[in-house]
Amino acid sequence: MTRWPFALLVLVIVLAGAGVQAQSEDAVTRGKRQWVAQGCYGCHTIGNFGTPIGPDLSRVGGKYSHEYLVRWLRDPSAVRPNAHMPMLELSEDQIEGLAAYLASLR
Repeated sequence: MTRWPFALLVLVIVLAGAGVQAQSEDAVTRGKRQWVAQGCYGCHTIGNFGTPIGPDLSRVGGKYSHEYLVRWLRDPSAVRPNAHMPMLELSEDQIEGLAAYLASLR
């Protein structure tokens, strides 16, 4: 009988870890959908998809942190005043998803 509390604790820890991983994957998946829905491919490329007007974002996550990408997506001109990136009308959920997706690109 003493094994039940320990087994239950292990199960809770495993499931909690899986939940965190699933949330992260969900944000990345949402962000990838937003990248297409918002038409980001009209100016940027990821891999072979998109138009090379703006920077290639294929490895942007290796260069910038998630936090930086959130600030950038909220207001590009606040991060870099001479940026050619327009300020997009995005919800916080859309910003978080896009930032998660872009941060995953390495």
